[in-house]
Amino acid sequence: MRDIIRMIVVLAVLAACSGGLLAAVKSGTAEKIEYQQLKFVKGPAIKEIMKGCSNDPIVDRFKIKDGEIERGFYVGVFDGKANAVAYETSGKGFGGPVGIMVGVNIHTDKLLGIGVTTHSETPGLGSRAKDDPSFGVQFKGMAMNKPFKVKTDGGEIDAVSGATITSKGVCAGITQSAEFYKKLKPQIIEQAKAFAK
Repeated sequence: MRDIIRMIVVLAVLAACSGGLLAAVKSGTAEKIEYQQLKFVKGPAIKEIMKGCSNDPIVDRFKIKDGEIERGFYVGVFDGKANAVAYETSGKGFGGPVGIMVGVNIHTDKLLGIGVTTHSETPGLGSRAKDDPSFGVQFKGMAMNKPFKVKTDGGEIDAVSGATITSKGVCAGITQSAEFYKKLKPQIIEQAKAFAK
């Protein structure tokens, strides 16, 4: 009986030490992981959307709590005014979630552009939503006050050939993001003021 108790105590101590070590590693690397994602995954889309801004939107960013979710916003300064933000949302593609970076002019509520950041779509088909610039450019200048749809569903967006599900997923993700954008807009405007030059 004593051996069993000793074994349980030793196992509990090892489990606690391992758990503590893993928590410390996660905590210690969280900032580096976030930076790597910003630089190599989200950064290219943010910089493309905010092309022509006078600041670095990857550095000029803030977060807002939306219920249980903390949303990140990247600020673009144009003509000395912090009048643009980019944020990430997602839609359901053929192979799984499609990450989408959405850029919005916060004074006109019109899209500056979009960029697909992550996906698990079929190479050469659904993946073209990320690689084909003619798909993303269609969203530029569109107002956030109406649903985004592909032409086959009565909308204005030409779906990527062979990737209708991916195209619909991108449209649905942007439409869904418009809801939380509208809800958080007063906070977004207030936070963005700090970045005006």
